[in-house]
Amino acid sequence: MIPPKPVPRPDRVSLLRYLRLFRDDILSAQPARLYRAWMAEFRTPFFRSYLLNQPALIETVLKERPEDFPKSDRVGEGLRPLLGNSVFLTNGETWKRQRRIIDPAFEGGRLRDTFPAIWAAGEAAVARMPDGILDVEPEMSHAAADVIFRTLFSLPIENEIAARVFAEFREYQRTQPILNAAAFLSLPRWMPRGHRARTRATARSIRALITQLTAARMAEIEAGTAPDDLATKIMTTADPLTGETFSTEEMVDQVAIFFLAGHETSASALGWALCLLAMYPDWQERLAGEAEMLDGPDFSVMSRLKLSRDVFREALRLYPPVPMMVRETTCPERFRDRDIRVGSQLVISPWHLHRHNRIWDNPDGFDPARWQTENGRRCMREAYIPFSAGARVCTGAGFAMVEGPLLLSMLVRAFRFERVAGRDPVPVAYLTVRARDGIVLRVTRR
Repeated sequence: MIPPKPVPRPDRVSLLRYLRLFRDDILSAQPARLYRAWMAEFRTPFFRSYLLNQPALIETVLKERPEDFPKSDRVGEGLRPLLGNSVFLTNGETWKRQRRIIDPAFEGGRLRDTFPAIWAAGEAAVARMPDGILDVEPEMSHAAADVIFRTLFSLPIENEIAARVFAEFREYQRTQPILNAAAFLSLPRWMPRGHRARTRATARSIRALITQLTAARMAEIEAGTAPDDLATKIMTTADPLTGETFSTEEMVDQVAIFFLAGHETSASALGWALCLLAMYPDWQERLAGEAEMLDGPDFSVMSRLKLSRDVFREALRLYPPVPMMVRETTCPERFRDRDIRVGSQLVISPWHLHRHNRIWDNPDGFDPARWQTENGRRCMREAYIPFSAGARVCTGAGFAMVEGPLLLSMLVRAFRFERVAGRDPVPVAYLTVRARDGIVLRVTRR
């Protein structure tokens, strides 16, 4: 039995057909040859793009020379209505300044400090989860959003503004792909970007709600009554080079990406992890047995949840929440005997890299034990990038690898998850890798 995988398109289609497929779903719009190619070229009348799968090329772009390959502005075409000028979209000195302010919030003992809040969100998720046949994606979105609000703003999801942000974001992520059609065109700034009216309206609403939370926290900081959480840490950290802190508007941009990266991506990974455990009940029972050691919000338990970590890691391999990253060339390059022009788009696809036929053993199979094998350890170093890599590696990667395995263990300790005949999910790429019609499972309390 193989976990769900999109059916790829025919190898050759017209540009118009490709654009239509791309808008519907990035994953199924790609040909099967990308699962075995080291590099593939895609030509349009407007630009050329190259998908890179060879680990050495990815190393060059992400780790060895990241400043020569900045994040492509074409990624921002689809996400800017919500994310503004956030750290996810910026480059150069602006990005460096943002990271200098943000990174200290996730260093040192912050994971240990936030662990009780993550545990509380997990307990709330277990208490909310109903029995019966249900779509677990909304449940995981609720749980991941709760984690973000508790750790960022010390607010449970039941808080009125937090609940409204969550509801609006759920609408937004279903209407906006991570790359839209405007990503194919180099358009002047004044031209419309093709965003759906509902997408623009929802983005404005989310940002207005985040502004309320951020302004309120600014007031608490000035009054000396702010809790010691991630928002306070970020908003009071000064750039060591300039002494400046984030303005309210800048903080709204950053909170928007924290919410996207910390909620939407975690929800995607948790949903697929439960789907995989339902497909492989033997692994689920082993994980449930390991989870019996959970006994209160003690951070030291994370070092003992080894199976849960490997299951979550495998879910991130098969269903990387951010399926593609786009960089742009700033000088002429020569990759695999091909001349690459300035301004070309370099696509690095964790989706294809993590399932590459010439790199991984059993690339499409679910095997948490692979991480203890020689092939798995080598692939972990060379071909596993669910959080990107190099200078732009996700700031919250360590945070995610605590939240994911912990919540997964808490849920499997409390419930048994089973497949529903005829309802296996179909992966598609919205803002993250989700299921076209949800992940419907039978949930039974143990």
